[in-house]
Amino acid sequence: MGVTIATFGLLADGVSTAQDFVAVFFYVFILLIFVYVLTSWIRLPPSLDWLQRFLYDVCEPYLRLFRRILPALGPLDVSPIVGVLVLVGVQQLAVRLIGTLD
Repeated sequence: MGVTIATFGLLADGVSTAQDFVAVFFYVFILLIFVYVLTSWIRLPPSLDWLQRFLYDVCEPYLRLFRRILPALGPLDVSPIVGVLVLVGVQQLAVRLIGTLD
């Protein structure tokens, strides 16, 4: 009986760790999108061009998916808003699905 309780505790700890990893992964990606949007509004010094290129390479392929299907609203780009909302929904779904492994 002691082995069963220890195994369950180890499994529960693994599930909790996986949920935390998934949540942090999504939060970091959402943060990168926010920084990408903010840096698109301001001119960065040439010494930070690497940062802008990195953010473009990471965020733009994901946001481009939404730009293809969303109608243009003049100069307003709503793809980051929709992209973040989708990420939050997928993150919650993924954490719940991992939780069912308990």
